[in-house]
Order: sequence, then C-alpha cells, then structure tokens
Amino acid sequence: MRVKINNSILELVEGDITQQDTEAIVNAANSGLRGGSGVDGAIHRAGGPQIMEECRKIGGCPTGGAVITTGGRLKARYVVHTVGPIYHGGGKGEAELLASAYRNSLTIALDKGVGSIAFPSISTGAYGYPLEEAARIALKAVIDFLNEHGEITLIRFVLFGPAAYKAYADELKFLKGSTKKV
Repeated sequence: MRVKINNSILELVEGDITQQDTEAIVNAANSGLRGGSGVDGAIHRAGGPQIMEECRKIGGCPTGGAVITTGGRLKARYVVHTVGPIYHGGGKGEAELLASAYRNSLTIALDKGVGSIAFPSISTGAYGYPLEEAARIALKAVIDFLNEHGEITLIRFVLFGPAAYKAYADELKFLKGSTKKV
C-alpha cells in the first residue's frame, strides 16, 4: 500500500527489514545498544560486527531517542537505532515516547541527508505495545513529519507478518483523509 504525502511516498510492505534497499533502516534497539532479539538481532546478524562496534562507541540511547551508525554489510548505508518504550498499560507516557522514537529517527536521518528510510513496527514485539495503537502513533508521527519536511522522499514500513501489515494498512486507510492516494 502506498500513499503520497506532499512530494514523499509512504509505503507499507510485508517483509524483512534487513533486505531493504533504502538508504537507511531503523533498528528497534534497546537503551544499551547491545543487540538483542527480534529486529535488533536480525539487523546485527545481517549487518555484521561493524554495527556493534559503532554502538559500543556511542554507548547508549534513551527511550524515545535515536542514534545512527553505518549499515555494515546491509544494503542500507545507515542504521538508525531508536529505543521505543516498554508498554505498561499506556498511562506512563508510552505514546509520546513512541512518537518521539519515530520523529527522532526521521530527524537524525534528515540531518545525514537520507532520502529513503525503512521502519519496523517499533515496540510491538518484546516490548508489548498493542499493534493497532502503535500503528496509529507511528503513522501519525510520520505523516506529521512529512507534512513539514519533504526531503525524505520514501518512508517504508516493513512489517513482519500479515497481522502487522493489516493493522498498519487499516490505520493508514483511516488516516488517509489528509493524504492523497498514489
């Protein structure tokens, strides 16, 4: 599914984020940047030890923040590491922290001159964020960013499995009132 927002494309695909040919991919990292399971582990395995070496030098990243490394052996030139919140029922600022993770990832990519970026569904795996709520927050944050910044011409959500794709597609259809279908 694709929609056009100003001069940019927002795209949803089901697939493997480590195989994306965008200039940058986003890693759903932990605050210590130590690698882990899920998306984080897959990116570190596919990208090789260079990414972990850079993460060690950086040292860490707060929840809602983002840092950037090279892409190692990945097709992507860069990996943006962002830390989403652990879901504790929704009353502890999780929504703002999740939106911040997306905004900060886009801002750091923009600062590096990145024209295309791929996101996973941040915080919806081991961190337990409900998929539909996370999709709404993620897509709104990205659409708001694109309404202000047109320099990133492609933002792709690479979703793992049909349930994640459906949640994001349903939410994008709902939000599409402010976007133009391609």
